[in-house]
Amino acid sequence: MAFNGTWKVDRNDNYEKFMEEMGINMVKRKLASHDNLKITVEQTGDKFHLKEVSTFRTVEINFTLGVNFEYSMADGTELTGSWVMEGDTLKGTFTRKDNGKLLITTRKIIGDELVQAYTYEGVEAKRIFKRG
Repeated sequence: MAFNGTWKVDRNDNYEKFMEEMGINMVKRKLASHDNLKITVEQTGDKFHLKEVSTFRTVEINFTLGVNFEYSMADGTELTGSWVMEGDTLKGTFTRKDNGKLLITTRKIIGDELVQAYTYEGVEAKRIFKRG
């Protein structure tokens, strides 16, 4: 249950380029880069409850490892997919509903940070969170 707790975004790596590849317009990219995202994670066995709070929205997500669910990103992009545990890494494999392209997301605790990485159409990005 290493993911449990509240995590606040600290910094981004290549996040704007990732959002550009996702088709998010420049204004939304600039805003999203400074969204002050805070994620609260509660894991019980293979079930997760996440609360994402940012400058723009608050959303609560419940999912079970290995079970498909639907998710709408802050810009309205709709996805379907699931999360699995691969060792100490939480890996999400999602398909965009609008174009069928794959988005891979991973979450891993490295030191005292939660590193959330994204891969879409060959573009990789990271958002690094600190407990808080």
